[in-house]
Amino acid sequence: MALTSSPPASPTPADGTEQVSADPVCVLTFNACDPCGASGLTADITTIASVGGHPLAVVTGTYVRDTNRIFDHHRLDDDWVNEQARAVLEDLPVRAIKVGFVGSPEILSTIAEISSDYPEIPIISYMPDLSWWEDDLQDQYLDAFQELVLPQTSVLVGNHGTLWRWLLPDWTNSRPPTARDLARAAQEKDVPYVLVTGIPLPDQHVDNVLASPETVLGSSKFELFDGSFVGAGDTLSAALTALLATGNDLGAATDEALEYLDRCLDHGFRPGMGHFLPDRMFWAQPDAEEDEASDADTAAPNALTPQPLEGFVMPPHDTKH
Repeated sequence: MALTSSPPASPTPADGTEQVSADPVCVLTFNACDPCGASGLTADITTIASVGGHPLAVVTGTYVRDTNRIFDHHRLDDDWVNEQARAVLEDLPVRAIKVGFVGSPEILSTIAEISSDYPEIPIISYMPDLSWWEDDLQDQYLDAFQELVLPQTSVLVGNHGTLWRWLLPDWTNSRPPTARDLARAAQEKDVPYVLVTGIPLPDQHVDNVLASPETVLGSSKFELFDGSFVGAGDTLSAALTALLATGNDLGAATDEALEYLDRCLDHGFRPGMGHFLPDRMFWAQPDAEEDEASDADTAAPNALTPQPLEGFVMPPHDTKH
């Protein structure tokens, strides 16, 4: 599948000058709803919008989780997933598709069937850590993903340890597998590129490597953060999907997606009692100068500055109107 296509240009006006559309590109994502906002569709929607795309979110199920751990997952009926996806694909010009955690082999089969009807659209597949799930369900899901989705995948994204356990379960070499080793294993299912994250390095650093079976196409080394994050993988894969959809080539899109993730983690926050979350809208936060200007405005109010209503208290939700 092509990974260097450009978004369609606007129609050429009568004077012959060509106008390029500034509309955000449409990016379709299959993922589970995450009510705490750590991962899943929440991460995809926010990330795609943050990097300039228009997210088309197909709900495949929902997590039962908080910022600390996943308690359970409830899948949707595969027919409902099929109806959601085909409705938007028949209406909107989808430029790229992300496949996250969708919850069942039946839904994976549905996605594979849909994808085969749109072979020109690149698919970015993300495999999260599924160690929280029951072993038999996990095995069935991983086997179905290999057989149904990987043959249509343009880029596979995943953590080094997760991909190692999945793609090379019988690895016996004394050294850990490299990104190229994982790319060779993925190539057996016709995956041309693999983006491997979190490869351990000395001195509290990790490497993130884009590789094909033949060569390493690029790598970015980052220092480990002090806090433990959740949602980084969904953030990276969604950013990569959206950046490819806008017409970037794979190398440039990968570099930009990794840089975006690094800044999201650098601005990470801990809203609950569990892990830190990436701030996917870090660029929208006011900087220190804006905060100082706001404080100055507050200290010297004028006739144009709205003042708070004295004595006003937000009524409880059971107030009768």
